[in-house]
Amino acid sequence: MAQQETDQQGIDALPVDDEGFVVDTENCEERERAHRERGTSRPITVVGNPVLHKECEDVTEFDDKLARLIDDMFASQRTAEGVGLAANQIGVDLKVFVYDCPDDEGVRHTGVVCNPVLEELPAERRVLDDSNEGCLSVPTAYASLPRPDYAVVRGQDPKGNPIKVRGTGYFARCLQHETDHLYGYLYIDRLSKRDRKDALKQMAEGTPRYEVVAND
Repeated sequence: MAQQETDQQGIDALPVDDEGFVVDTENCEERERAHRERGTSRPITVVGNPVLHKECEDVTEFDDKLARLIDDMFASQRTAEGVGLAANQIGVDLKVFVYDCPDDEGVRHTGVVCNPVLEELPAERRVLDDSNEGCLSVPTAYASLPRPDYAVVRGQDPKGNPIKVRGTGYFARCLQHETDHLYGYLYIDRLSKRDRKDALKQMAEGTPRYEVVAND
């Protein structure tokens, strides 16, 4: 059977709180499942592929084609057991990422950001967290990477409406990590040469648990 066509009008805009941030903690299971069941899982593109190492194109058409891509991204994210996925990680040169990620309090956040821009934090908010970080595009590898434990991303939702997303702890790391992807940066690009080499060695010695695109 042909893939079910997604009705773009059926994607509801998330509500916002009193400060204008999206409320992405409600009906997470239902929303993620709906995307995933409409979508088709695709293999993950890994480090070395050119699409991961350049800034992606802006999303300019908020249409059914974008909606189908988002469905596929949720399906691909679930297959790979990830908490965030950027479009270029499945080979698509567009600034959009999806997430289904808990924060440090265990609260689940699920959503989509198109054309994300990470806000600069004032000095008093820049508290660094040096937890381990991994990436579906660098499978089986992990490294400690200091990042601010709070993040705000501005962008657009799948209908083109302006949105703001904020996160703390692990979710803040996810927002920064996925935004980096869409500007051509992997987390290993922020490591020292020694740590980057070690991460690539971990990847070479490991076996991905999901299908990947070979860099032939």
